[in-house]
Amino acid sequence: MPIPKKVAILANPGMPAAIQEVPSVESMLKGFGAEVISGRLNEEHIRRSVLAGECDLAVVLGGDGSILRTGHLCAASQTPIFGINFGRFGFLMEIQRDHWKEYIPRLMTGDYHYESRMLINAEHWRGENKIGGWDVLNEVVVCRGQLVKPLHINAWVDGEMLTTYVADGLIAATASGSTAYALAAGGPILPPELRNILLVPVAPHLSVDRAIILSEGSKVTISARSDHQAVFSVDGQNPLLLLESDRVLVSASDHTLRFIRFFDAGYFYRSLMSHMEQNPATGYTE
Repeated sequence: MPIPKKVAILANPGMPAAIQEVPSVESMLKGFGAEVISGRLNEEHIRRSVLAGECDLAVVLGGDGSILRTGHLCAASQTPIFGINFGRFGFLMEIQRDHWKEYIPRLMTGDYHYESRMLINAEHWRGENKIGGWDVLNEVVVCRGQLVKPLHINAWVDGEMLTTYVADGLIAATASGSTAYALAAGGPILPPELRNILLVPVAPHLSVDRAIILSEGSKVTISARSDHQAVFSVDGQNPLLLLESDRVLVSASDHTLRFIRFFDAGYFYRSLMSHMEQNPATGYTE
């Protein structure tokens, strides 16, 4: 595999342990001859460089949320991501904080492989006007706002009406997202290499209460009817208001996200079972 020549190191600004580890990671990479730029994930200079595709690799020190934020920068340029887990779960990461020194030498000698993850494209339409568009790694969520009342959520698949959910929300997730909010809402776990969209209702009331795995290549249109506030969010970002005439279009993105991997494919299941059996969030405090 190619040996990265220019590497960006991005640390979660809210994790002091991750920030403190940056100089050590940078020193080892430079020892293998790499050019390195480093900083916190919210620093503009490093975000601009990664977004422009100027780096051969993005090394992320943080948790799954950090991977999501970095993925939005790396998708268009196909910059691979190497994640070092400093968070609670690390579903998207193989390497834990105490073991990265064992793997950077392998990385810098080409002893690794890529794992490609599907992204979905989400578009927000108001009438004939496109309000915004995003590449999404985990999920798109259409849900109620502040009032605790269910929505009527219409879903079309490939232009044909699927159903109207009466629910708190509807999740359209990737295989990566199947272990995130979709899992918490009772959805199935999909192998990470699948390119299917998963629909999961949130707290459905007297309506379809089962998750649906759509055929590869399917396109979904979602709208919400309500006498109170409806919103939508992509990958856990700040929610955006949906008006009665708005539509959210979800389809496979032209981009994929590439992760640096060292273990066999069975690692996904071993890691998943470890997380499920010993949930690290149960004893977590800020």
